[in-house]
Amino acid sequence: METSTSGREGKAEIVFFDMETTVPNRGWKRFWVLEFGAIVVCPQKLVEIDSYSTLVRPKDLSVVSLKSGRCDGITRKVVANAPDFEDVADKIFSILNGRVWAGHNIRRFDCIRIKEAFAEIGKPAPQPAGMIDSLGVLTDKFGRRAGNMKMETLAAYFGLGQQKHRSLDDVRMNLEVLKHCATVLFLESSLPSALHGKWQLGSSTVMTRSRTNGKT
Repeated sequence: METSTSGREGKAEIVFFDMETTVPNRGWKRFWVLEFGAIVVCPQKLVEIDSYSTLVRPKDLSVVSLKSGRCDGITRKVVANAPDFEDVADKIFSILNGRVWAGHNIRRFDCIRIKEAFAEIGKPAPQPAGMIDSLGVLTDKFGRRAGNMKMETLAAYFGLGQQKHRSLDDVRMNLEVLKHCATVLFLESSLPSALHGKWQLGSSTVMTRSRTNGKT
């Protein structure tokens, strides 16, 4: 398996990733990977270096719903002709291994699913150079001013549109949420007495970039 390279000046690159899975029920008590998406970014500028996404066909197609209750959700028909996890495992390994892992709630969910998926095919799982879980970071630094800290709630707070629950789209949304939160925190730290608490629900200043580039 290929080992990923570090960024310039010896600093590990950051890979933001997300996974879509089935939800366990009474019939089967495990998660099946349905989609993986990742974006590699430069740690200095958060500029996109590489990206990768793939649907994944579970061994038992019956675990995937015929219809999805989510917007743009993954259905049985969508993954019917997708590759098995074993077929894309080397690529996923190469994009994750040796990089700093980042994402929303990855520590308690996505990281565990990665280990389970690699264990199932009898291959060593990729290892991170570090980890940034935006759920913990934003809860600590940004607080609950935006609500319950779910990605869809944070995105709505900043006017970034509806979460699609598709891996690569959710990764891009995660990056935009972080940039918006960082902007607010920077401005508040610069002029705390004037700006603290003023960026509630749709500051036009914070959302200018999204509105002009059509991502809202």
